[in-house]
Amino acid sequence: MEIIAHCGWRYVRFPLSFRGVEELRPGRGVLVSHETVRRWCATFGQTYADGLRRRRPRPCGKWHPDEALIKIGGKRKYLGRAADADGTVLDILVQSRRDRAAARHFFRKLLKKTCSVPRVVVADKLRSYRAAHREVMPAVAHRSPKGLNNRAENSHRPTRQRERARKGFRSVGGAQRFPAAFSRISPPFRPRRHPMTAADHRAETIICFAIWDQITGVAGLPAVA
Repeated sequence: MEIIAHCGWRYVRFPLSFRGVEELRPGRGVLVSHETVRRWCATFGQTYADGLRRRRPRPCGKWHPDEALIKIGGKRKYLGRAADADGTVLDILVQSRRDRAAARHFFRKLLKKTCSVPRVVVADKLRSYRAAHREVMPAVAHRSPKGLNNRAENSHRPTRQRERARKGFRSVGGAQRFPAAFSRISPPFRPRRHPMTAADHRAETIICFAIWDQITGVAGLPAVA
């Protein structure tokens, strides 16, 4: 389990392909194929991500939904993402449309996933958001001034970087699974360094690895990093 957890962590934390993870393992005395790494990530990635999700604090009262255009097999799809005011990604959903029905489905999935209702929803000026918001969360305030939803838009950047490293997504299922796991596993290991001292950053990293050990059921993961 230690090898599985470490391979999954490397793949998500760094812009590596499955073959890249494979090439790094012989240096640690472990031979594993890229196909095995792919199966490990597909089997255990979401389980690890769900374990981290259960440990995160309750989302704050301000939600930022947004969507990004992606192409899967040459077809246009929309990667919906919602983050709270702290930058924590609440949920991700890939859909074929960006109309009112799609926004309504996304909002309902968010409410079910988080088991909470926001105080205010900050979205762009897309009309479908307004219509779905009035239908699903009529008592929740809605704001859409220019520039106020930059937090959600910026949360797409890490996924965009990995999308380019993977040379795109090959299926809707893959486009749904990878960002969902990536948005849970990667952020704790990428704290914002500019307001932190070196000592604080090291302490934060130690805490993240301790939680990771508990989630994956292994011990001593930093020792093999």
